[in-house]
Amino acid sequence: MDLCFLRGLLLVALTEWTLGHDGQVTFVSELSSKPAQKLSKYGWYGNVRLQRFHIPEETAIARWLFSVTKGHNFHCGQHNVTIHIQYGAPPVINPTGTVFPNATQWSPCLSLILPVTSHSATTFNLSNPAPGDWYVGAHLPEDDGRIEQKGFPSCSYFFQPQLSIRRAVDTPILQQGTFLQQTAAPDRPARLKLYVPEFASSLSISVSDCWSEEGADGGNCSLVLRLGSVSLQQGPVIMNCSGISCSAPLSNPPWNTWLRIVVESSLDNRTVSFSIVSNYTVGCKPKSVGLKVDDDVNKLRGNSSNNNATSAGNNSSMSEAASFNETESQLTPLLPSACVWSIPVLYEELDVLSLRYTPVNGPNVSVADTHPTLLSYPLYTQATGGTLNLQLTLNTTNVTLGNGSSVVACLSPWAPVLQLNHSQPCRTALFGGYGVRVNTSVPKAVVRLPFPQSTTWYLTLQLTCNSSDCGNSSLVSVVPEVFISACVEDCGTYGECRLLRSYSYLYAACVCKAGWSGWGCTDDSTAQSYCRQLTATMLLTFSNLAFLPAIVVAIRRWYITEASVYLFTMFFSTFYHACDQPGVAVMCIMDYDTLQYCDFLGSVCAIWVTILCMARIRDTFKYTLFMLGALLIAMSMQLDRKGLWNLLGPVLCAILFMVSSWVYRGVQRRHCYPPSWKRWVLFLLPGAICALIGVCLYIFAETEHNYYYTHSLWHILVATCVVFLLPPKEKNRESLGWSRGWSWNWSWRPRVCGYTLCQSDKDELYTVT
Repeated sequence: MDLCFLRGLLLVALTEWTLGHDGQVTFVSELSSKPAQKLSKYGWYGNVRLQRFHIPEETAIARWLFSVTKGHNFHCGQHNVTIHIQYGAPPVINPTGTVFPNATQWSPCLSLILPVTSHSATTFNLSNPAPGDWYVGAHLPEDDGRIEQKGFPSCSYFFQPQLSIRRAVDTPILQQGTFLQQTAAPDRPARLKLYVPEFASSLSISVSDCWSEEGADGGNCSLVLRLGSVSLQQGPVIMNCSGISCSAPLSNPPWNTWLRIVVESSLDNRTVSFSIVSNYTVGCKPKSVGLKVDDDVNKLRGNSSNNNATSAGNNSSMSEAASFNETESQLTPLLPSACVWSIPVLYEELDVLSLRYTPVNGPNVSVADTHPTLLSYPLYTQATGGTLNLQLTLNTTNVTLGNGSSVVACLSPWAPVLQLNHSQPCRTALFGGYGVRVNTSVPKAVVRLPFPQSTTWYLTLQLTCNSSDCGNSSLVSVVPEVFISACVEDCGTYGECRLLRSYSYLYAACVCKAGWSGWGCTDDSTAQSYCRQLTATMLLTFSNLAFLPAIVVAIRRWYITEASVYLFTMFFSTFYHACDQPGVAVMCIMDYDTLQYCDFLGSVCAIWVTILCMARIRDTFKYTLFMLGALLIAMSMQLDRKGLWNLLGPVLCAILFMVSSWVYRGVQRRHCYPPSWKRWVLFLLPGAICALIGVCLYIFAETEHNYYYTHSLWHILVATCVVFLLPPKEKNRESLGWSRGWSWNWSWRPRVCGYTLCQSDKDELYTVT
C-alpha cells in the first residue's frame, strides 16, 4: 500500500487557502510519497520498478522528487539510473534497442538519467499536467548476465519518488456562449476550464475587448492561449493573439472531459484585461433509444446464445451475406444532428487483462462512403497493463471495390475523427491516432498498442473511393476485432507472458528465453540455435552421471544410506535441468517447482551426509543427524529455496561435527587424525581442492552466457570430490545396522568366538547357545 499519501496537509492547505490567493484562483498543495524500492539491472520489463501517482483536476504545477540511495558502503562504481515518466499507462520502453513485433505501435516516453554515487536526487517540474494517473518507472543499466547468488553482499540501490502539486480549487468555469471577464499578467496567467460534452464536433475559444491598464500601443495585448493539458506525448494547442481579439478553433475536441484554458500575457510588467467566450457544436448526437431496456436485454441474450454460432458461421458465404444484409438494414438514415453511424458495442471481461469488444449486431459492420461508422471502446485503468489489439478484415464476398477504393480506419483516444479521406490525417484536436487501411489487395490490417491509455477509444470507419468510383456498391462490410490481451501474441514460442503487480495495479510483460529478446520476444539477433540449446541440455543433464562413481564407491564401502542420497540427487538434478532449459529442447517429467525443490534439497543433503560420514561418529548418532538434518533442510528450503544459509548452515554444522570428532580421536590416540599421510595427500587434499574450485565456479564465475558449461563443471567437481572424501570402509562396526554389511553366505547370525548370537524376534533378547 502507499505509505503516505497526504491529501493536502491540513495546516498547509488552510494556509494556502488563506494567503495563497492571487486575485483570481486559490492554490492548495497536496503531497504524496512512495516507499523506497530496490532497483535491478534491466533484462526485461519485470526489472522496472513501477510506481503510480494520481494527479487531480485543476493541477497547475506538479513536481517530482526522485531520490536514489546506495545501500552499501563498499565501492560499487558509478551507475546511471534511468527514470521513465508516462501519462495514462505504464511507459513502453526499449533500453536495449530491440525490434518490436510487427504492427506494434508505441510512443517513446520521457526518460531521465540520474548518475548515482552514494545519494543522488533530482526534480522534474511539469506545468499544467493532464489529470489522471501518471506512471514512473526506474531501473539500472542493462544486465551484464552475471548470476548473483542470493545472500552475498552486492551493490544495491534504492529508488524513492515523491510528488508535490499545486492545485487551483476555484478555477472559473467558462460557460457556453457566456462572456467572462478575466485579467492576465506575465507572472499570473488567467486559468479557466471548460466542459466539452460528448458528441461535440467543433469548439472555438474567442478573446475580445482586450486592453491593458498600462496603455499598450495600438491596442496590442499580445496574449497567448493554451488549450489543453500537458501529457508529455501531447501538448496543448497554442494560439498567439495580437490586437484586441482572436479566436482559437478546435475540430474534434476531446469528449466528455474538462478542457483547461490558460491565457498568458507576453507583455513585460503589463496586466491585460479581456473577455473570453466559448462556443461548441454538438453535431454527432445519435438517435435516442429512450429509457426502455428490453431491447438491449434481448440483444444480450441473443449475443450470449448465438455467439459461438455466429463465429463459426463467418466461414460460410451464406452466413456472411445474411449478417451483411442484417447490418445494412440497421443503418437507418442519419438525424440532422448526427454526423456518424454509431454501432453499440458489447464489453466482456474474460480474465485478468483479457477483454473483448463485440458489436452487438454481429461481427460484420457496414461502412459507407457518405458518413463514417463509429464504434466506442471504453478502456478502464485496470486494463491499461495489457495490449490493445485491433484486427480489421474486409469482407468482399458480395461487393467488388473499384480501383483505388479502400476502407480507412482511425483508432483514436478521447475523441473520434469525424471525417476520413485520402488526405485527412488520423488525428484529433489534441491527440494523435493510429490509422489503417484495407482494400482488395490488402484485406486485413492489424494494430497492437502495448499499455494503452485509460480512456474511451474510438474506431472510425469510412469507405473512400478513387474519383467517386466505388465499384458496384457504396456500402461494404468489415469485421473489426478489438480485444485486450495480456501480452503481444502471448510472447511467441520463445517467451513467457507474466503478470506483474505494483501494489494493487496489475500489468503484464514478456520474459524471453534462449537468447530471444524484444517486447514480444520476436527479436532473434542474439537467439540461440537449436544445436546450442540441445548441447546445453545434454551437458547439464549428462554431467550428473558423474555421480555414478560416487554411488558405486559408497555401495562398495557399505555406505548405503549415503549412496541412496547421491542417487536421489543425481536423478532429480538430471530431470530438473532437462526441464529448466530456456529453449525448445526441454523435457519435464513432473511439475517444474517440484523438480527444483527436490534438486536443491538433494544437493544440500548430499553435502550434509558426506561430511557427517567423514566425521566417523557412531552409527546411531550419525543416522539421527542424517534424519534431523534432512528435516531441517527441507523446512529451510520451503522458507527460502535460494537462500545462502540453506547451504552454508548445514555445511558449517557438519564441518563442526567432523572437526570435533577428529580432534577427539586425535587427542584420544595422541596422533593426528586421519593418521595416514596418504589419506591426506591422495584423498582429502584433492577432494577439498575439487570442492573449492566448484564453489568458486558456482558463486563467482557463472553467467547467463556460460551457465550451461560452468554449471556442468560444477556437477562434475562436486561428484568427484565425493569420491575422494568418502572415508574407507569401517573395520570395527556395530553389530546391527547397515554398517554390519551383508553376509554373503545368506546367514544373518555371525559367529563370535565359536558361539552364535541368537536374537528372539519376540522378546528382543540375546542368548548364548
